[in-house]
Amino acid sequence: MAKNKKHTSNEENKKSIEIMDGPETPAAELVADGPEETAGQEPPVEETPGEEIPGEDIPEETAPEEGTPAEEEQAQGFFEKKDPRDAKIEDLTDRLQRQMAEFENFRKRTDREKATMYDMGARDIIEKLLPVIDNFERGLDGAAEGDPFVDGIQMIYKQLMTMLADAGVEPIEAVGQNFDPELHNAVMHIDDESYGENIVAEELQKGYRYKGNVIRFSMVKVAN
Repeated sequence: MAKNKKHTSNEENKKSIEIMDGPETPAAELVADGPEETAGQEPPVEETPGEEIPGEDIPEETAPEEGTPAEEEQAQGFFEKKDPRDAKIEDLTDRLQRQMAEFENFRKRTDREKATMYDMGARDIIEKLLPVIDNFERGLDGAAEGDPFVDGIQMIYKQLMTMLADAGVEPIEAVGQNFDPELHNAVMHIDDESYGENIVAEELQKGYRYKGNVIRFSMVKVAN
């Protein structure tokens, strides 16, 4: 029995030595083999700088919306406290502008009223002078020529008419003109073939205008 056990142990020792002394695997083959790929895993994808990966949308950065200048000014004025002195200055400036506008309107209205009153006064005086002018003309029509007294009266009459013309008074033309109801007052009608239809044949009383407005209508005789 002892021999069998000893013989068995010697055989086991030889087998263990053969296993240990077996052919070694070269290091180059270990490096070349590398890590084994695991089943079911996909190899990693290398990303190239500057290239976009399809299927992925990168949202663009948007700038924050800005409000309008009026809204920004309103928002700024809401947070800023207004100086009461500025409000007082604005109030006084508004009052001054209103008073200046009212004064300008008052001045224009006063000038118009003065001009109207002046024209009314001048018109009243001229109307009172017209009968005097009529008497001058009647007297000169019947006066003898060459009389020094008549010549003096003629000079006074011319001076009076020049003064009225400078003031804006002018006589209305009548004889030989078409009858105009806005200038002439027809008191008689005659049939005369030497005149056309509605032609003023004779002036019975001279009419006058002041600055384009009729002061007295011409009293006329109309033909046909």
